[in-house]
Amino acid sequence: MSPDPESALAKVRELALALPETTERPSHGAPGFLIEDGKFFAYFCHDHHGDGETVVIVKTTGADEQATLIEADPDCYFSPAYLGSSGWVAMRLDRDDLDWDRVGDRIAINWELAAPRRLLEAGGR
Repeated sequence: MSPDPESALAKVRELALALPETTERPSHGAPGFLIEDGKFFAYFCHDHHGDGETVVIVKTTGADEQATLIEADPDCYFSPAYLGSSGWVAMRLDRDDLDWDRVGDRIAINWELAAPRRLLEAGGR
């Protein structure tokens, strides 16, 4: 059974805030997760602009990785409105076969993409 939006947000929050020097701040009406230096690495959205989706939006390394993820698993990944053109990808959280380890890995990868060198050199996550 897929999680309800509140449970999904709680799990995303748990995964994101477990990473070093991470905080949460609203961004465009949705919870955003950022490294304390100000770089966002994940957003949680539920029914954003009436799309009916519950997702976590994460950045990729670029258009090639974004396209690869979407092509490999279009039931999980899609290009989100507004952020998709900048290389971000949405992961559906309202699936019955949701793999939280996969979501956690993707959030952690994004943290690493956004983290300053000093955090990565200190051992990162």
